[in-house]
Amino acid sequence: MTYCVAMHVDRGLIFMSDTRTNAGIDNVSTFRKMQTWQVPNERLITVMTAGNLATTQAVLSLLDERSKAPEDRCPNLLEAPSMFQVARFVGNTLRDVIQGNLSGGKAKSESTFDATLIVGGQIKGGEPRLFLVYPEGNFIEASKDTPFFQIGEMKYGRPILVRAYDSAMSFEDAVKLMLVSFNSTVKANLSVGLPFDLQLYESNSFEVLYEKRIEESDPYYSEISEGWGNALSSALRTLPDFTF
Repeated sequence: MTYCVAMHVDRGLIFMSDTRTNAGIDNVSTFRKMQTWQVPNERLITVMTAGNLATTQAVLSLLDERSKAPEDRCPNLLEAPSMFQVARFVGNTLRDVIQGNLSGGKAKSESTFDATLIVGGQIKGGEPRLFLVYPEGNFIEASKDTPFFQIGEMKYGRPILVRAYDSAMSFEDAVKLMLVSFNSTVKANLSVGLPFDLQLYESNSFEVLYEKRIEESDPYYSEISEGWGNALSSALRTLPDFTF
C-alpha cells in the first residue's frame, strides 16, 4: 500500500509520499513514488503514484522517455501548454498502460493493474495546479473546497488534514501537519512506512524550493511523533468525563 499527499496553500505546493511497497508481509521493499520534471524558469511538474508497482513504474518510465522524444513523435510533459493538458496526457498514459496489461489475457480483473496518480506543478503563464488522476484516465482538479489530494491508504491521515488545514498556513506548518497525518497512518497501518519523500514548491519559481528524504531516525519526525501522541493524551484528559 501507499500514502501520498499533495496540498495547495497560498505560498505554493507541498508533496509528500511514503516509500513502502509490499507483496505480502515477508516481501517489503522501498521504492520512490515521486518524480519531478523541470524546465528552468518555465515549468515544474511532479507526479506521485499509488497502486500496482509495475503499472506505476511503467507510467513514470513512459512519461520520462516521451519527455526526451523529438517534438514530432509524441506529446510530452515538457511541451504541454498547460497543467490541464499535462494531466490529460498523464491520464491517457496511465489508461494505456493498464489496458495494455489487460490485453495480455492473463489478468483476472482490471483492479489487479490499477493505479492512481497525483499530478501537480506550474507552467509559466498559469497558476500552480493539482490533479487527481484515476485508473480510467479521467481526473479532477483541486479547488478551494478540495485543497489537497490523498492517494493510497488515506483514511487514517485524513481527519487531521480536514480539521487543521488553512490555505494561509506557512510551508513549515503545512509540513508539520502532513507529518502528523503520515504518523497517524503509519501507526494504524503496517503497509505504509518510512522513509518519506518531501518536496516544497513556491509559486512562480519553476524550481524545487526544498526536498528531503525523512528517515525513521530523523529527530524532527521523532519529536512530532512523540509530541502528537502526548498532545492527544493530554487533550483526552481535558474533555468532560462520561457519566452513567
